[in-house]
Amino acid sequence: MPRTARDLVEEGLRRILVQDMTGFADLWAADGVLEFPFASAEYPSRLDGRDAVREYLRDYNNYLAPERVVAREIHEVADADRVVAEFEVAGTIVASGQPYRMRYIAVITAKDGEIAHYRDYWSPLAAAEAMGGAGELMSFANSTTSTT
Repeated sequence: MPRTARDLVEEGLRRILVQDMTGFADLWAADGVLEFPFASAEYPSRLDGRDAVREYLRDYNNYLAPERVVAREIHEVADADRVVAEFEVAGTIVASGQPYRMRYIAVITAKDGEIAHYRDYWSPLAAAEAMGGAGELMSFANSTTSTT
């Protein structure tokens, strides 16, 4: 039985918490899409394919060290292959050692047990504040866009 969208969210959060971003990217279909509807002009708004997702996440844990999910709700929708996930992750900003908490809303569509589409609604402003300012966030953004 292929993994459901709910299964993929749960497994994705588990992999994020063990800082396995390669494993997180491996949940995508080879042609899966990751979208960021609220991305700033300097930040990618869409990644096409598992390899692009993997490359985008390559240095993630050099900036953020997720430690726990402090809130989680997964909403089933009429389409059995889609869920809306609301979650909040707490962890540490690697450069400063300061704690952070970020909230996310994601719309995830599964196909054949893999993520076919992931629309990630997170706040770049909240991320900039958590990381200590826009410059730190842009450093992360530049590290992810230089190879995509």
